Amino acid sequence: MPPEIATTSARVARVSGPIVTAVGMRGAGMYEVVEVGELGLVGEVVRVIGDRATIQVYEDTTMLAPGVPVRRTGAPLSVSLGPGLIGNIYDGIERPLRAMQAHSGAWIVRGEKPPPLDTARRWTFEPRAALGQEVTEGQTIGEVPETQLVRHRILVPPGVGGKVTWIAEAGEHTIEERIAVLETSDGRRELTMVQRWPVRQARPIRRRLRIDEPLITGQRIIDTFFPLGKGGAAAIAGGFGTGKTITQHQLAKWSDAEVVVYIGCGERGNEMTDVLREFPELVDPRSGRPLMERTILIANTSNMPVAAREVSIYTGITLAEYYRDQGRNVAVFADSTSRWAEALRELAARLEEMPAEEGFPATLPTRLAQFYERGGAVTTLGGQRGWVSIVGAVSPPGGDFSEPVTQHTRRFIRCFWALDTELANARHYPSIHWLRSYSEYAEDVAAWWDKQAPEWAALRAEAMTVLQREERLQQIVKLVGPDVLPDTQRLILLAAEMLKNAFLAQSAFDEKDMCCLPVRQVALLRIVMTLYRRGREMIQAGAPLAELRGLPVVPEIMRAKSTYGNDEIDALREFESRVNEALDAFEKKYARQR
Repeated sequence: MPPEIATTSARVARVSGPIVTAVGMRGAGMYEVVEVGELGLVGEVVRVIGDRATIQVYEDTTMLAPGVPVRRTGAPLSVSLGPGLIGNIYDGIERPLRAMQAHSGAWIVRGEKPPPLDTARRWTFEPRAALGQEVTEGQTIGEVPETQLVRHRILVPPGVGGKVTWIAEAGEHTIEERIAVLETSDGRRELTMVQRWPVRQARPIRRRLRIDEPLITGQRIIDTFFPLGKGGAAAIAGGFGTGKTITQHQLAKWSDAEVVVYIGCGERGNEMTDVLREFPELVDPRSGRPLMERTILIANTSNMPVAAREVSIYTGITLAEYYRDQGRNVAVFADSTSRWAEALRELAARLEEMPAEEGFPATLPTRLAQFYERGGAVTTLGGQRGWVSIVGAVSPPGGDFSEPVTQHTRRFIRCFWALDTELANARHYPSIHWLRSYSEYAEDVAAWWDKQAPEWAALRAEAMTVLQREERLQQIVKLVGPDVLPDTQRLILLAAEMLKNAFLAQSAFDEKDMCCLPVRQVALLRIVMTLYRRGREMIQAGAPLAELRGLPVVPEIMRAKSTYGNDEIDALREFESRVNEALDAFEKKYARQR
């Protein structure tokens, strides 16, 4: 640390909750980290006027008094990046909660700052660069088996490149030991396994790529109806109790992301406790290993300091970018951005900023854009393809989607999953409403689906048309009842009911249906739409809807999702053949009426 910074005479002049005003701060930079008081509470400079600086403190400021010292560090708020991140649980400023619990018990002690990564643990390093080799920023110089599921690639830091003059032999090393020496244009540079990176600054890339394949989640209403592109941004919005957190848990468990970063931002303590207890016990369905072997958790509950809540999503997205730079597919789940926006509002009020709509700061749209735009499909500095997909939960008060956070979020995303209270109350999960949701990635991923299942686009469009027509017919039904409708329109009601119950609804407790692979999704949808399509032709030829509805295969179609699992595709195709045979027999019965 520079001596002129370490010996500063800065003092606290005013305390207002997490906002502290300090004097004697001439020369301080925006977003510079400082340590406040005798305990060294971590804070960040957010305003500088002359020698006065406004600091937002990431810890509890109770009993902090004017006159206590403020020590500058000369660096922005940064996180440590290296082996040991996966499987860990952090707070919003990357303090390891497990280490803090082991040291201090259940309560976080103010001023406690254990290292984010275990500096004593020895990792098995395998070199991937040779002596004399010219390496560039982002290039892999070694690998470490971080978990059974993730091989951690040690990268040359951004802005660094040169000739390898020394590299460690294969063996065990700590993250702080020297593993390579580069001869650069600026001199000699020693590399270790750990990097530091400021959380508010996006990590550099070579170029952005077009999103052309979906993030497969195993949830039919998402993958088939409202797909999220790999590297895209989505929001899941709904009122209290509609299932936002549960849906995100399902996505974290079943999506084909290689690394998952789950950010609990401002959620209730008991809800976050359930997450911290359940995630370590979950099993990755693809490998049979614990899900935590590819997961990083960031926990900032509603009763933790509000400033740390504000910075937690930047911490999470920075960790995600680091694994993206290793050429991985990373998914970030932020629960919820509404609580994060409330933290912005509280901090803005204490900073005496001019409020905008509903008291939120005028910078809310900019801050949301800065977060969501850090996702994407990219070519990394090392020349690999990497992805960061972002799913942010939005909790509008009373389920009102016209409130500012929801409205501004929709400006920066291309996929919106709207949860419905009535569906949730009816125990229809996921409670994503099929008429209020949308995805602009459908056309982008159509080519991928065409290779997997050429019928996907046509089936999806036809099913959406049926659901839209059913919504209009329900208005008539509510007035005069269904009996006045002709059989062709009542068939639409039947087909929509089957779509909702046999396809869209998906139980997280059904062993066979909790995850549905793309080929099975299309097969189930094709069976329902075949019944509708052929039934419409037969009804127009004079067949009664009541007899069509009474066919034995109809209840079997309703149960097919729980009868045929992902490994029983051949049996599902045989069932589809039986459905067509039953419809052939029914058609022959009324063929003479044509």
